[in-house]
Amino acid sequence: MSIALNPFKAGSVANLFQSGKRTSRRDDVLRLPVWRMRILAVLLLLWFLGLLGRALFLQGLNNEFLRQKGDARTNRVVEISAHRGMITDRNGEPLAISTPVEAVSVSPRDLEIAPKQIGQLAGLLEMDKNDLSKRLDQTQRDFIYLKRQMPPEHAAKVMELGIPGVFLQHEYRRYYPSGEVVAHLLGFTGVDDNGQEGLELSCQDTLAGKPGSRSVIKDRLGHIIEDVASIRVPQEGRDLTLSIDRKIQYLAYRELKAAVTENKAKAGAIVALDAKTGEILALANLPAFNPNNRVKLNRNTTRNRAITDIFEPGSTMKPFTIAAALEAGIVTPQTPIQTAPGHLTIGAATIHDAHGEGVLSVAQVIQKSSNVGAAKIALSLPSETMWNMFNHAGFGSVPKTNFPGEASGKLRPYKTWQPIEQATMAYGHGISVSLLQLARAYMMFASDGEIKPVSLVKLEAPQPGVPVISPANARAVRAMLEMVVLPGGTAPRAQVVGYRVAGKTGTAHKQEGGHYAEDRYVASFVGFAPASNPRLIIAVMIDEPSNGQYYGGAVAAPVFSHVMAGALRLLSVPPDAPTQNIIPPENAPLIREVA
Repeated sequence: MSIALNPFKAGSVANLFQSGKRTSRRDDVLRLPVWRMRILAVLLLLWFLGLLGRALFLQGLNNEFLRQKGDARTNRVVEISAHRGMITDRNGEPLAISTPVEAVSVSPRDLEIAPKQIGQLAGLLEMDKNDLSKRLDQTQRDFIYLKRQMPPEHAAKVMELGIPGVFLQHEYRRYYPSGEVVAHLLGFTGVDDNGQEGLELSCQDTLAGKPGSRSVIKDRLGHIIEDVASIRVPQEGRDLTLSIDRKIQYLAYRELKAAVTENKAKAGAIVALDAKTGEILALANLPAFNPNNRVKLNRNTTRNRAITDIFEPGSTMKPFTIAAALEAGIVTPQTPIQTAPGHLTIGAATIHDAHGEGVLSVAQVIQKSSNVGAAKIALSLPSETMWNMFNHAGFGSVPKTNFPGEASGKLRPYKTWQPIEQATMAYGHGISVSLLQLARAYMMFASDGEIKPVSLVKLEAPQPGVPVISPANARAVRAMLEMVVLPGGTAPRAQVVGYRVAGKTGTAHKQEGGHYAEDRYVASFVGFAPASNPRLIIAVMIDEPSNGQYYGGAVAAPVFSHVMAGALRLLSVPPDAPTQNIIPPENAPLIREVA
């Protein structure tokens, strides 16, 4: 009988045998020697003890490390802006003040913002959404300004979004109540509230003060939740009181603007000085700019032409030539000067008068503004004598007002002068001055021969002056300058009702490409009043008038008259002439001059 084997069972036995062999082999591989297990257990125990010891050390014995890490995430040092000093006029009226604003900032490393919030934030900051996203992605930076000088109410809406990492910083923005009226004098500040132009720049150390700082704790939203300590107390800036009178300043700016507009001029400037103290009561320029809107500023509008620009003064220089001759004893006011036939040839050049007059006294040379007469008087002087007069009058040196970029003008050494150059400088060609220099120089005729320093800051007491010419000769030239505004002179339109006025016109060709342009002029007038006891000196310059009139007596003298009349009333200066003295009508004929 044959026995059939069950193949399944047979295979199972075989498989079981083989499986048993494999299991035994795996157990051999996984089983470690006892000594290895002990070493591993010891290492694990030492590692655990090390962690435990480190934790005890940091948290118990030396917790400075953890405190520093915690502080780095919550503690911040916040700068405290110093309040910039206020600028006022001489009567305490504010000209520049600082208003509180906010800077919206972000810490990219702490930022947690949703895509929807990016759009909301961009809208409040008036920024492009993509540009904002790029700035927020700068995670390698600790701090980024998003927008500076935001109004507090607008900045508060940003914080209402509740974006962690976005926070505010207090700062100040400069505001100028008078706008463009005093813009060229004050200048303006930048986004950091530091002076950029004008007195804001030159008086930066006085006005700015020094910022302080404090240590605070902030939450994850950037809110300050606790003041820790004050590190440095801010030092507030000091106020600055200017010599400017805001009412006279506005009057000067208004009349200058009207004249520049009426005469279609390129530019204009005006300076008003206190003849007794040298203080600058008004100083205005056109074109002007609004210092409260600093988005589009350019050098043409921000330049203070009265202080930083120079021009050839023309016939306004003739009184200094005459003063030099009087001081040298070469002439008297009555000395006759032959000006016929109305021109004078020196070498290859010829000097012309605008109108022939024949024999004129020295006083009439000033009244009629004769170039030939002034040139002849100049050529009778040693060049050094004439140079000394110009130099002592302040030409060729800065007025020392501490204003940025003030011009010194151009006065060449007398040893280099040729006869034709000395002759033309007698009537203001070949020499360059600033309008402020010119106004200051006329102080010698308004104050009996003495020139005081000019000042943009209100003075407690007048500074001592420097004698330049004798009181007698100063009064003699003053009498000649009074003749200029009377009938027969070049500037009757400079008269002021109720006051005696003295002054001089100038009408100079402008240089272009090394030559004098035939149809481009600078019209000017410098004068003072009351002539019996001068209180104010006013200088006016109109650059390139192009509406038919270009003589100083027609373009600049009326500006002087209007400003002087208003300023004398504002200062309550008593009249020194009959109130019926009549200013001639605008269509009255004028004595022409070109120099």
